[in-house]
Amino acid sequence: MSTTTASAVGASLIARLERLPVTRPVLWARGCVGMATFFDGYTTIALAYALPILAREWGLTPATTAAIISSGYLGQLVGAIFFGWLAERIGRLPVLAICIGIFAVMSAGCIFAWSAQSLILFRFLQGIGTGGEVPVASAYVNELSGAKKRGRFFLLYELLFLVGLTAAGAIGYTLVPKLGWQSMFIVGMVPVALVIPLRFFLSESPRWLIARGRFAEADQVVERLEDSARQHNQPLPDPAPISAVLVEAKPAGSIREMFSPLYGPRTLLLWAMWFGAYMINNGLLTWLPTLYRTVFDLPINQAIGYGFAMTGVALVASFICALTIDKVGRRRWYTGALLFAAVPLTALYLLGASNPIMVFALATPAFAALQTVTYSLYLYSGELYPTRLRSLGAGLGSAWLRAGSIAGPWVIGLIMSGGSVAPVFLTFAVVAALTGLVVLKWAPETSGKALEELSP
Repeated sequence: MSTTTASAVGASLIARLERLPVTRPVLWARGCVGMATFFDGYTTIALAYALPILAREWGLTPATTAAIISSGYLGQLVGAIFFGWLAERIGRLPVLAICIGIFAVMSAGCIFAWSAQSLILFRFLQGIGTGGEVPVASAYVNELSGAKKRGRFFLLYELLFLVGLTAAGAIGYTLVPKLGWQSMFIVGMVPVALVIPLRFFLSESPRWLIARGRFAEADQVVERLEDSARQHNQPLPDPAPISAVLVEAKPAGSIREMFSPLYGPRTLLLWAMWFGAYMINNGLLTWLPTLYRTVFDLPINQAIGYGFAMTGVALVASFICALTIDKVGRRRWYTGALLFAAVPLTALYLLGASNPIMVFALATPAFAALQTVTYSLYLYSGELYPTRLRSLGAGLGSAWLRAGSIAGPWVIGLIMSGGSVAPVFLTFAVVAALTGLVVLKWAPETSGKALEELSP
């Protein structure tokens, strides 16, 4: 097939895909992958609700606690880079099945951890699976959606990650005081059951198939979606021309292309957003329950309850973000959320963070605002890269998520060695403000445009 013909075939398939309503198979795919993402969120934060018990049971020092927290994020960094690269070459679904299997099996390993060192090892291996699952899943769901309501469609899926975080709090609050810290990891074994429908009942991403020149397979997927729309009397307008210059099969993207004149500035912008937002949020998320327990000496159920309530508020804020971000716009939302978060964090520093109610009342709105940024960055990353780079770009970008998540606990431990928690909040406020200014200056707007138009 000539280049011109391939481009015409690819453009025709994309046009047919863009005109589709949200069909039953797409909803099924979003739900199935979303459940895997739910347990990824659960698994990521389950440790935070086990640590308040382990810190005393094993006599953990702040440095050892930081090492346990960071080991999972280090594994996620490795998994995000490797599996993001692999998904560009063998497809989204096979990689998703591998990643889900890894993080579920390693959850079983954590149940039998006998020391801080063994838990560090199991969390590192588990992190490889969780780190690979989210960027690949996000690329897959992004590629199923059309331009018109892509933000809402994608973020309602990504919301399941936050539901997983919140569920971890609820399960921790209910089970850990009664059944022990191991109960958090027993629940984390459930995702093994998700591998079968992922592997055998879902179709590969049509955009990935088009990008690899597998037009016949892509046509079968698109035709199946069109048939579903007709069977359920959904509107199916005529395909509109795609305004991208070319839609053709290209080799899988490379790291070098991510630093080309078009994609290089986008890469640096995303890396700054990933690092800054996640350094603060995952630092707060994993540290605050232990802070309430060890610094303010709250009962275990109250310490976990504060963490659970904070994630619940963030879940509501993220739902509002999902419904409105297409209208507000990505750039405006991210700038506002980051700069807003700096205000209560600064207030905590100025007031001395002297009691748990003050910390909860001011850290919660900052966390909720930043959560709308962190959970939607996979949407934004998918929009700023083409199909051949989408999974790799999200994987490398989320590697900075892991770097920020690793840095957060160590920064907290280092600052707290001086005897005060207040400077931690000032540090986070400065990071939030600087990240917000970077977005204000350099972030492109992507709302309402086809992926191929945004990233040829």
